Amino acid sequence: MTLSEQSKRILVVDDDQQIRELLQSYLEKNNFGVIALEDGSQLMEHLRSQPFDLVILDIMMPGDDGFSLCRKIRAELEVPIIMLTASAEETDRIIGLELGADDYVAKPFNPRELLARIKAVLRRTRVPNAEAKGRFLCFAEWRLDTVNRDLISKEGLVLPLSGADYNLLLLFLEHPNQVLSRDDLLSLTRGREANPYDRSIDVQLSRLRQRLGEDAKTPHIIKTVRGAGYVLAVEVERSVD
Repeated sequence: MTLSEQSKRILVVDDDQQIRELLQSYLEKNNFGVIALEDGSQLMEHLRSQPFDLVILDIMMPGDDGFSLCRKIRAELEVPIIMLTASAEETDRIIGLELGADDYVAKPFNPRELLARIKAVLRRTRVPNAEAKGRFLCFAEWRLDTVNRDLISKEGLVLPLSGADYNLLLLFLEHPNQVLSRDDLLSLTRGREANPYDRSIDVQLSRLRQRLGEDAKTPHIIKTVRGAGYVLAVEVERSVD
Protein backbone atom coordinates (compact mmCIF):
# COMPACT_ATOMS: atom_id res chain seq x y z
CA MET A 1 0.00 0.00 0.00
CA THR A 2 1.40 3.40 -0.95
CA LEU A 3 1.46 6.48 1.23
CA SER A 4 -1.35 8.08 -0.78
CA GLU A 5 -3.50 4.96 -0.45
CA GLN A 6 -3.31 5.24 3.32
CA SER A 7 -5.22 8.58 3.26
CA LYS A 8 -2.68 10.54 5.25
CA ARG A 9 -4.01 13.71 6.87
CA ILE A 10 -2.24 17.04 6.42
CA LEU A 11 -2.83 20.36 8.20
CA VAL A 12 -1.84 23.43 6.16
CA VAL A 13 -1.37 26.88 7.74
CA ASP A 14 -0.77 29.76 5.30
CA ASP A 15 -2.25 33.25 5.19
CA ASP A 16 -2.12 33.33 1.37
CA GLN A 17 -5.54 32.15 0.16
CA GLN A 18 -4.25 31.25 -3.30
CA ILE A 19 -1.56 28.98 -1.86
CA ARG A 20 -4.00 27.39 0.60
CA GLU A 21 -6.44 26.58 -2.18
CA LEU A 22 -3.67 25.31 -4.45
CA LEU A 23 -2.26 23.01 -1.77
CA GLN A 24 -5.65 21.72 -0.68
CA SER A 25 -6.74 20.97 -4.25
CA TYR A 26 -3.45 19.38 -5.31
CA LEU A 27 -2.98 17.26 -2.20
CA GLU A 28 -6.59 16.07 -2.20
CA LYS A 29 -6.17 14.98 -5.83
CA ASN A 30 -3.28 12.87 -4.54
CA ASN A 31 -5.56 11.26 -1.95
CA PHE A 32 -4.45 13.20 1.12
CA GLY A 33 -6.97 14.51 3.60
CA VAL A 34 -6.35 18.25 4.00
CA ILE A 35 -7.51 20.96 6.40
CA ALA A 36 -6.26 24.46 5.52
CA LEU A 37 -6.11 27.35 8.00
CA GLU A 38 -5.38 31.02 7.28
CA ASP A 39 -3.55 31.56 10.58
CA GLY A 40 -2.42 29.69 13.67
CA SER A 41 -5.22 30.74 16.02
CA GLN A 42 -6.92 27.33 15.79
CA LEU A 43 -3.85 25.24 15.00
CA MET A 44 -3.37 23.59 18.40
CA GLU A 45 -7.11 23.02 18.80
CA HIS A 46 -7.13 21.02 15.57
CA LEU A 47 -3.98 19.07 16.49
CA ARG A 48 -5.32 18.19 19.94
CA SER A 49 -8.75 17.13 18.71
CA GLN A 50 -7.79 14.89 15.77
CA PRO A 51 -4.70 13.09 14.46
CA PHE A 52 -2.65 14.55 11.62
CA ASP A 53 0.27 12.89 9.86
CA LEU A 54 2.03 16.12 8.84
CA VAL A 55 1.80 19.91 9.23
CA ILE A 56 2.80 22.47 6.58
CA LEU A 57 3.60 25.89 8.10
CA ASP A 58 4.23 29.15 6.30
CA ILE A 59 6.90 31.17 8.10
CA MET A 60 5.77 34.72 7.31
CA MET A 61 2.26 35.22 8.68
CA PRO A 62 0.55 37.95 10.71
CA GLY A 63 0.12 37.18 14.39
CA ASP A 64 1.96 33.99 15.32
CA ASP A 65 4.50 33.29 12.59
CA GLY A 66 5.63 29.84 11.52
CA PHE A 67 8.53 29.81 13.99
CA SER A 68 6.33 30.42 17.03
CA LEU A 69 3.77 27.89 15.78
CA CYS A 70 6.51 25.30 15.26
CA ARG A 71 7.69 25.93 18.82
CA LYS A 72 4.14 25.45 20.16
CA ILE A 73 3.70 22.19 18.27
CA ARG A 74 7.03 20.79 19.44
CA ALA A 75 6.17 21.58 23.06
CA GLU A 76 3.39 18.98 22.84
CA LEU A 77 3.64 16.83 19.71
CA GLU A 78 6.10 15.06 17.42
CA VAL A 79 4.01 15.38 14.26
CA PRO A 80 6.27 15.98 11.21
CA ILE A 81 6.53 19.62 10.07
CA ILE A 82 7.48 21.11 6.71
CA MET A 83 8.02 24.87 6.64
CA LEU A 84 7.39 27.15 3.66
CA THR A 85 9.68 30.15 3.32
CA ALA A 86 9.60 33.04 0.86
CA SER A 87 12.90 34.32 2.24
CA ALA A 88 16.20 33.62 0.53
CA GLU A 89 17.93 33.92 3.91
CA GLU A 90 19.56 30.72 5.09
CA THR A 91 18.94 31.87 8.66
CA ASP A 92 15.21 31.16 8.32
CA ARG A 93 15.88 27.58 7.26
CA ILE A 94 18.34 27.00 10.09
CA ILE A 95 15.99 28.46 12.72
CA GLY A 96 13.16 26.25 11.48
CA LEU A 97 15.29 23.12 11.73
CA GLU A 98 16.56 24.14 15.17
CA LEU A 99 12.97 24.52 16.37
CA GLY A 100 12.19 20.99 15.24
CA ALA A 101 10.96 21.24 11.64
CA ASP A 102 11.68 18.17 9.50
CA ASP A 103 12.18 19.96 6.18
CA TYR A 104 11.62 23.25 4.38
CA VAL A 105 10.50 24.28 0.90
CA ALA A 106 11.23 27.68 -0.65
CA LYS A 107 8.50 29.74 -2.30
CA PRO A 108 7.63 29.81 -5.11
CA PHE A 109 7.54 26.02 -5.28
CA ASN A 110 6.46 23.34 -7.69
CA PRO A 111 3.58 21.35 -6.12
CA ARG A 112 5.17 18.14 -7.38
CA GLU A 113 8.36 18.95 -5.47
CA LEU A 114 6.38 19.63 -2.30
CA LEU A 115 4.50 16.35 -2.77
CA ALA A 116 7.81 14.51 -3.10
CA ARG A 117 9.09 16.18 0.09
CA ILE A 118 5.89 15.25 1.94
CA LYS A 119 6.21 11.61 0.94
CA ALA A 120 9.91 11.58 1.86
CA VAL A 121 9.23 13.03 5.33
CA LEU A 122 6.39 10.56 5.92
CA ARG A 123 8.64 7.66 4.92
CA ARG A 124 11.38 8.83 7.27
CA THR A 125 9.03 9.28 10.21
CA ARG A 126 7.20 5.97 9.98
CA VAL A 127 7.54 3.86 13.11
CA PRO A 128 9.72 0.85 12.26
CA ASN A 129 8.87 -2.75 13.06
CA ALA A 130 10.62 -2.94 16.41
CA GLU A 131 10.11 -6.68 16.85
CA ALA A 132 11.64 -7.51 13.49
CA LYS A 133 14.68 -5.23 13.66
CA GLY A 134 15.25 -4.46 17.35
CA ARG A 135 13.81 -1.34 18.92
CA PHE A 136 17.02 0.18 20.30
CA LEU A 137 20.24 1.17 18.57
CA CYS A 138 23.02 1.11 21.16
CA PHE A 139 26.24 3.08 20.68
CA ALA A 140 28.90 4.54 22.97
CA GLU A 141 26.97 5.28 26.19
CA TRP A 142 23.67 5.96 24.43
CA ARG A 143 20.59 4.18 23.10
CA LEU A 144 18.29 5.46 20.37
CA ASP A 145 14.67 4.38 20.80
CA THR A 146 13.41 3.95 17.22
CA VAL A 147 9.78 3.69 18.32
CA ASN A 148 9.50 6.74 20.57
CA ARG A 149 12.31 8.49 18.66
CA ASP A 150 14.12 9.40 21.90
CA LEU A 151 17.78 9.41 22.88
CA ILE A 152 18.47 7.62 26.18
CA SER A 153 21.61 8.08 28.28
CA LYS A 154 23.31 5.32 30.28
CA GLU A 155 21.68 6.81 33.41
CA GLY A 156 18.26 6.39 31.79
CA LEU A 157 17.73 10.08 31.06
CA VAL A 158 15.37 10.44 28.09
CA LEU A 159 16.17 13.23 25.63
CA PRO A 160 13.45 13.89 23.01
CA LEU A 161 14.81 14.63 19.53
CA SER A 162 13.36 16.82 16.81
CA GLY A 163 12.43 15.00 13.63
CA ALA A 164 15.43 16.44 11.78
CA ASP A 165 17.89 15.51 14.56
CA TYR A 166 16.45 12.00 14.85
CA ASN A 167 16.77 11.41 11.10
CA LEU A 168 20.37 12.64 11.08
CA LEU A 169 21.41 10.47 14.03
CA LEU A 170 19.59 7.44 12.60
CA LEU A 171 21.43 7.89 9.31
CA PHE A 172 24.80 7.77 11.08
CA LEU A 173 23.75 4.75 13.17
CA GLU A 174 22.68 2.88 10.05
CA HIS A 175 26.08 3.60 8.43
CA PRO A 176 28.66 3.15 11.21
CA ASN A 177 32.33 3.63 10.30
CA GLN A 178 31.31 4.91 6.88
CA VAL A 179 32.30 8.42 5.78
CA LEU A 180 29.25 10.48 4.80
CA SER A 181 29.73 13.71 2.87
CA ARG A 182 27.54 16.80 3.29
CA ASP A 183 25.95 15.82 -0.03
CA ASP A 184 25.15 12.39 1.41
CA LEU A 185 23.66 13.87 4.57
CA LEU A 186 21.38 16.28 2.71
CA SER A 187 20.38 13.75 0.08
CA LEU A 188 19.64 10.91 2.50
CA THR A 189 17.90 12.95 5.21
CA ARG A 190 16.02 15.48 3.08
CA GLY A 191 16.05 14.10 -0.44
CA ARG A 192 17.86 17.05 -2.00
CA GLU A 193 21.26 17.91 -3.43
CA ALA A 194 23.60 19.99 -1.32
CA ASN A 195 23.79 23.71 -1.96
CA PRO A 196 27.38 24.90 -1.33
CA TYR A 197 25.97 27.86 0.63
CA ASP A 198 23.55 25.79 2.72
CA ARG A 199 25.09 25.40 6.18
CA SER A 200 21.98 23.98 7.86
CA ILE A 201 23.47 20.47 8.04
CA ASP A 202 26.56 21.84 9.80
CA VAL A 203 24.42 23.65 12.36
CA GLN A 204 22.28 20.56 12.86
CA LEU A 205 25.35 18.35 13.28
CA SER A 206 26.81 20.75 15.84
CA ARG A 207 23.55 20.61 17.81
CA LEU A 208 23.48 16.81 17.64
CA ARG A 209 27.04 16.61 18.96
CA GLN A 210 26.02 18.82 21.87
CA ARG A 211 23.13 16.47 22.64
CA LEU A 212 25.62 13.60 22.74
CA GLY A 213 27.88 15.51 25.13
CA GLU A 214 30.67 15.73 22.57
CA ASP A 215 33.65 18.05 22.89
CA ALA A 216 33.34 20.34 19.86
CA LYS A 217 37.11 20.33 19.31
CA THR A 218 37.73 16.60 19.79
CA PRO A 219 34.50 14.66 19.17
CA HIS A 220 34.84 10.88 19.50
CA ILE A 221 31.40 9.66 18.39
CA ILE A 222 30.78 11.64 15.20
CA LYS A 223 34.16 12.65 13.83
CA THR A 224 35.04 15.07 11.05
CA VAL A 225 37.04 13.62 8.16
CA ARG A 226 38.78 16.63 6.66
CA GLY A 227 37.84 17.20 3.04
CA ALA A 228 35.51 14.18 2.98
CA GLY A 229 32.70 14.52 5.49
CA TYR A 230 31.76 12.88 8.79
CA VAL A 231 31.88 9.38 10.25
CA LEU A 232 30.24 7.62 13.19
CA ALA A 233 33.39 6.22 14.80
CA VAL A 234 31.81 3.82 17.32
CA GLU A 235 30.20 0.40 17.08
CA VAL A 236 26.41 0.05 16.89
CA GLU A 237 24.30 -2.85 18.17
CA ARG A 238 20.56 -3.48 17.97
CA SER A 239 18.62 -4.51 21.05
CA VAL A 240 14.97 -5.32 21.73
CA ASP A 241 15.11 -3.96 25.29
